[in-house]
Amino acid sequence: MTMSGPGKATAVLLAGGSNRVRTAWLGGVLALLALLCALSIAIGTRDVSLADIVGGLSGRVETVAEAAVAVRLPRTLLALLSGAALGLAGAIMQGVTRNPLADPGILGVNMGASLAVVIGIVWFGIASAPAFIMVAIAGAGVSAVFVYVVGSLGRGGATPLKLALAGAATSVAFSSLVIAVVLPRSDIAGGIRSWQIGGVGGATFERIETVLPFLAAGFIISLLSARKLNSLALGDELAAGLGENVVVARAV
Repeated sequence: MTMSGPGKATAVLLAGGSNRVRTAWLGGVLALLALLCALSIAIGTRDVSLADIVGGLSGRVETVAEAAVAVRLPRTLLALLSGAALGLAGAIMQGVTRNPLADPGILGVNMGASLAVVIGIVWFGIASAPAFIMVAIAGAGVSAVFVYVVGSLGRGGATPLKLALAGAATSVAFSSLVIAVVLPRSDIAGGIRSWQIGGVGGATFERIETVLPFLAAGFIISLLSARKLNSLALGDELAAGLGENVVVARAV
C-alpha cells in the first residue's frame, strides 16, 4: 500500500522539517565546539588575544602569548580527538548492546586495555607511547574476545544482555587484577594512577602524530561497520530480516 495525495505531501513536509531541525542542531553544536576550542586556546595563566592566536596558528612564536598558543594548541587538538574517539566508541557499544547508556567500560574493553598496560609497565618496563598504544590495543582485543566467548555461552548465543553482564563482570575482575599488580610496586603506583586518570597537559604534536594513525584506522573501520550497527540497533530479528548475519556482525 502506497501513500498518495495529501498524505504523501504531509510525509514529505515532515521529513524535510526533521532534516532542517537536525541540520540546525548540528550547525549549532559545531559552532559551540569551535567556540570552546577557541576559549581553550585563549584562556589560561596568560590570556591571549585573537591576533596572538592567529600568530600562534601560523607558527610564529615571537611573544610570550604566541608561545602560550603554541603550547595550548596541541592540548586542545588532543582533547578534541580524544573526545571524538570516546564518542565513537560509545556509539559502537550502544549499537552492539542496544543500550543507550552503554560505553566502552560496559564490555570490559577499558579495563582490559588498562590491565595490559599496567602489566607491561610493572613486569616488562615499557615506557614509550607507541608501546602503550600497542599493548592497550592487544589488551582490549583479548578482553573483547573473552567477553564475547563468555556471553555466547548458553542458549541464544551472544545476546546484548548477556554481553553486558559478561562485560560488567569482566571489568570488575580486571580492576581487581590491576590493583593486585600495582600494590607491590609503590614506587610506580602514583604514575600508573595518573596514567589511568588521564590528561592532555603534556600534549605535543609529536605525540598526536603517534596516535593519529590508530584513530584514523578506528574511524574508517567504524564507518565501514555503520550499516551493521544500525541493523543491530533495530533488534536481532529485524537485522536478520534485513540480510545481516547477526552473530558475525556482533562479533566484528
